[in-house]
Amino acid sequence: MSRIDRLADQSADAGNRVYDWMNARFDLDSGRKFLGKAFPAEDSFLLGEVALFCFLLLVLTGMFLGMFFEPSTSDVKYEGSVAKFQGEEVPEAFASVLHITYDIPFGMFIRRMHHWAAHLFVASIGLHMLRVFFTGAYRNPREPNWVVGTALAGLSMGAAYTGYALPFDEFAATATGIGYNLATSIPLVGEVIGKAFFGGEFPSSATIPRLYFIHVLIIPIAIGVLLAIHMMILVRQKHTEAPRDDDVRGLTPKGGQPTDGAVTSDGGTESVVPKEDDSVVVGLPAFPNQTAVSAVVFFLTLATVAMLAGFLPVHNIAEYGPNNPAGTPELIMPDWFLMWVYGLLKLLPSWMSFTIPVVGIHISTEFVGGVLLPTLVFGIIAVWPFVDYHDKSVHFTANPLDRSWQTAVGVAAVQFIMIASIAGMNNLLGRALGVGTGVINPILTVALFVVPIGSGLLTYRILEDSTEQEHARQYTEQAEEADDD
Repeated sequence: MSRIDRLADQSADAGNRVYDWMNARFDLDSGRKFLGKAFPAEDSFLLGEVALFCFLLLVLTGMFLGMFFEPSTSDVKYEGSVAKFQGEEVPEAFASVLHITYDIPFGMFIRRMHHWAAHLFVASIGLHMLRVFFTGAYRNPREPNWVVGTALAGLSMGAAYTGYALPFDEFAATATGIGYNLATSIPLVGEVIGKAFFGGEFPSSATIPRLYFIHVLIIPIAIGVLLAIHMMILVRQKHTEAPRDDDVRGLTPKGGQPTDGAVTSDGGTESVVPKEDDSVVVGLPAFPNQTAVSAVVFFLTLATVAMLAGFLPVHNIAEYGPNNPAGTPELIMPDWFLMWVYGLLKLLPSWMSFTIPVVGIHISTEFVGGVLLPTLVFGIIAVWPFVDYHDKSVHFTANPLDRSWQTAVGVAAVQFIMIASIAGMNNLLGRALGVGTGVINPILTVALFVVPIGSGLLTYRILEDSTEQEHARQYTEQAEEADDD
């Protein structure tokens, strides 16, 4: 046998040898049941893992950035590499971000990775929730995990917002000020919330330290706890699974133990799993198969974030300069995942502000568009499994085309968010069309209601017709088979 052949044999047996080495030290056989937990081999199911790995990258890159960032608005003399500000008094937070970006080796790259990992984190959670919604994977008994996922989506946006403010440049400070105005617009408790989250009047010397504390400690801990709860529920409950086309035949167990690479299930290794059997999950065992898949997903996530960081620049604070209370940037808009909230603020007319008689509580347009409506949207998302409630537990995911009214509601909701997001960019749209926002806004306001309702009704009608045609086809086939018999 040649040396290459021996190396090939050793490589082929590497997995077993690694397992034996680990088993000798950690008694993995005693946890065989957990290690054999089945994960369905569905690509779309990996979106949750992408979100998990993005959070890990955020923590790691955030630790690097935290070593150099100064959460202070006190003025210091800038002595870094950016000639534009050399010798000037600038906020310490602003100076430290310039220092990270232009003077620390790999600082710009790590800052970009932190930025793009945050965007990918929010995007993967959103896509993961859309997959769960349209396939009905939130149904009994997985309602609690849907609620946890909704909270994670809200926290991910909160983390991005608080981090956005930290450089304390002119653009970020102005955008953060919008959030402060929304927080203080909440009737009765607005002032308290403003002090708790922003340290009082915005901006003050307490604003950046307070947001920094929330960004690096409060929200990450909350996200970590919810991720742990999410995973514990996932392990405790059986994973959902796409409907099977036929009975699934696995490999015969050796000595009663699952065979690596065999089809396994939460109920144990089976030689044959019937197509309709929803008591077990058919998929890859957690170790080593799913672990290997997760490792690939991690490196693909890392590569994607690194590629984005390498080719796409992030918010250029040197261009905007430090916070200037007397100035306002020409163009202000939030990140894409908060654009729909910004759009609602732009579309709501000022006459919607009113004061409740007798009690004298003022309800402002900022509160309605920036707090009340987004809270209602998240509230509806959280309670949706109890609207589309099922008494019996459901194991298999559903085809969205077979869920006419649920899919119609989902399509309408996506259209609503898209129209509201376009409204957030009404100035850019108006500029592109050569008209003012006064012309654009009434059209977008009508579209905000007409387009979602219209697309939802159209989706429902199409899916209902398709279902009726399918039922008619099946009835005809059954009748023809009966005639043949």
